[in-house]
Amino acid sequence: MILYINSCVRRDSRTNRIAKALLDKMGAYTELFLPTEDIHPLTAETLTKRDALLAAGQLDDPMLRYARQFAQADKIVVAAPFWDGSFPSLLKAYIENIYAVGIVTVYGADGVPQGLCKADELIYVTTAGGQFIPDFSYAYIKALAESCFGIKQTRLIKAEMLDIIGTDAEKIVAQAIKEAETIALQEVRYE
Repeated sequence: MILYINSCVRRDSRTNRIAKALLDKMGAYTELFLPTEDIHPLTAETLTKRDALLAAGQLDDPMLRYARQFAQADKIVVAAPFWDGSFPSLLKAYIENIYAVGIVTVYGADGVPQGLCKADELIYVTTAGGQFIPDFSYAYIKALAESCFGIKQTRLIKAEMLDIIGTDAEKIVAQAIKEAETIALQEVRYE
């Protein structure tokens, strides 16, 4: 199963357009449209509940459905526009909700995370009105995917400088779509 995690809140999202072009070439997928999901940041109460469920081995509880779905995906596509130096807060809340020890990761005796996710690849799609800076967006997702979740490869598709006067935003988006379509047809190769 290909899981599409869509954190694009705008109807005419350029990020979503690029991601959909990628997905159209990849085949059937399941979309998780974060703006309409019941996803909230963890609170003291929900964190306590999650910890109790994990400690009791009750991994089939509805509270852990997003973690189970993420862990079982074969490929993952994340669409996240670059806002204010990062991605939308909905995506961060989603990550908090899926980071369930025993479902997406476990800790070795040395404290190092060992991923449990089935996916061999995560593709991160983003757009930026100005220059894209990956440090607090893609780099964060890449580190989690590869170091904590066990996903062997991440790839970035980006379109940047879209709102700069004098640039042809549609041309930049079209180039990103072309890149996305090419990536969709490539086999995953581990570095």
